[in-house]
Amino acid sequence: MDCFDKKQTCIEVRDLTMAYGDFMIQHDLNFTVNRGDIFIIMGGSGCGKSTLLRNMVGLQPPARGKVLYGGASFWESGPEEKKTIMRRFGVLYQSGALWSSMTLAENVALPLSEYTRLSQAEIAELVSLKLALVGLAGFEEFYPSEISGGMCKRAGIARAMALDPDILFFDEPSAGLDPISARRLDELIIELRDSLGTTVIVVTHELASIFAIGNNSVFLDAETRTMIGVGAPGELLKESRDPKIRRFLTRGEK
Repeated sequence: MDCFDKKQTCIEVRDLTMAYGDFMIQHDLNFTVNRGDIFIIMGGSGCGKSTLLRNMVGLQPPARGKVLYGGASFWESGPEEKKTIMRRFGVLYQSGALWSSMTLAENVALPLSEYTRLSQAEIAELVSLKLALVGLAGFEEFYPSEISGGMCKRAGIARAMALDPDILFFDEPSAGLDPISARRLDELIIELRDSLGTTVIVVTHELASIFAIGNNSVFLDAETRTMIGVGAPGELLKESRDPKIRRFLTRGEK
């Protein structure tokens, strides 16, 4: 069963509750990610943004509720169906998570070596293509320690794209980057969505990125421990009457 058909709806989160033991992080989350969205998961520190991402990518089960991909409930699926769904994901972790002892080419080649039967020559060709897509042509033999933080993030995106995923998940992609590098990364995310048709889910608290790339979003509130807003960030800023959302999206400016 292909869980990634041509329906407009790509991901549905239904009645989701996240908890660590008896400590509830968020409850009753309900939102939809449409195909081709750049969807922002936003909110203040400690509200559960990264935990929600882990629930969505299969790293941590929710306490209650469902995450559906193309109508298929991920956490109610069998092991093989879970693997099939996860093969369509690409994930960029906050640190980039590159192996420091491996070159950029070796990092990007790793998922191709693990999950495909391509020859070494075919893998090398694909690796060069993926690195070129993120502006790193010619950097195949560099190690992560030899390039900038922004370049490491782009290399991490190349690795996340290695298996041509339908959905890319980014956890704080701009964290630790200077404003120029962060803006270039935002431009790259938009370019990948537009050129490859990829659906992108981004955890971020960076206002510039939220408004530059997001066309849909959910706002998680740490105090009430539930979502208090959903929709395009620009529209939330214009239309929301909730002071928490307005303070977050203006950083308290009048």
